[in-house]
Amino acid sequence: MKNHHPNDGAPSTEIAPTTGKPEKRQRLTADTYIAAAQSQATKHGYAADVRHFCDHGGTIPATPEQVIAYLVDAASTLAVATLERRLIAIGKACVAAGHPSPVKHPQVKRTMQGIRRTIGTRQRRVKPVVKDDLLEMLLVLGQQKPIKAARDQALLLIGWGSAMRRSELVSIRCEDITEHATGLEILIVRSKTDQEGAGRTCFIPYANGDRCPIKALKHWQELTGIRTGWLFRAVDRHDNVSEKPLSAQSVALIVKDAVRRVGGDPSAVSGHSLRAGYCTQAAMAGLQPWQIRDQTGHTSDLMLARYIRPVAKRKLPSLL
Repeated sequence: MKNHHPNDGAPSTEIAPTTGKPEKRQRLTADTYIAAAQSQATKHGYAADVRHFCDHGGTIPATPEQVIAYLVDAASTLAVATLERRLIAIGKACVAAGHPSPVKHPQVKRTMQGIRRTIGTRQRRVKPVVKDDLLEMLLVLGQQKPIKAARDQALLLIGWGSAMRRSELVSIRCEDITEHATGLEILIVRSKTDQEGAGRTCFIPYANGDRCPIKALKHWQELTGIRTGWLFRAVDRHDNVSEKPLSAQSVALIVKDAVRRVGGDPSAVSGHSLRAGYCTQAAMAGLQPWQIRDQTGHTSDLMLARYIRPVAKRKLPSLL
């Protein structure tokens, strides 16, 4: 755990330009900048969507008839939101190959409209992990081998206390953490809503006893000696720590395993359950939307409403 980045306060070894003119940046091609316009996660997601389409008889370039046949076949198993994302991926792949997008065809649009009206657009909502759930999960995770137990407990506590997205959580480096007298400040270098890397920070205060995220994090670091680089790393079945960071999917698997161990339904939770649980618990504690948003990084109250409104409804008095 660091109180500053490694280069903070260090003397510069760069020679200042003597001409008074700005340094020239490396000349990059337009293709390089275009490729950087989307995150790697988005590119991988679109590629997987196109592969699914092609595996079910589609081709790139695609015809409207192929897309309609795919939608009709996939509508019985996929959510509407997934189908809409697949259409975006198919359209972008066709345009990138120099062909018109088939998803703009009137018949494709009408087919998708009919699917929305027939199936509905309600998205699956995972069960939030609220405080009582979290404390129960921490107990059962402590029954694992020491290294894995320490990592999983620290991961859940930091993930819950920071309300980070799982991609943000696994991207934390030791150099991104600053310790203060009252808690930890973590720099989130890049996120889903900050693809240009402006960055933001979140703060995790100290808590009592074994439920303290900072205490759990220090225990994980003391056991492993991790002081630089990736904070949360893979641990094999022999309790050996890898140099590689955890994947975002690993967060979901750890949450699901903990829920299974306490006798819950693993299919009802995901990696997002930690973030959802923080938002729900904060609303139950009476925090204002702007206070929750300041921690979570939500850009508006609209997305928070799905957590706050159910809590508010449960507080409605009877009119009878």
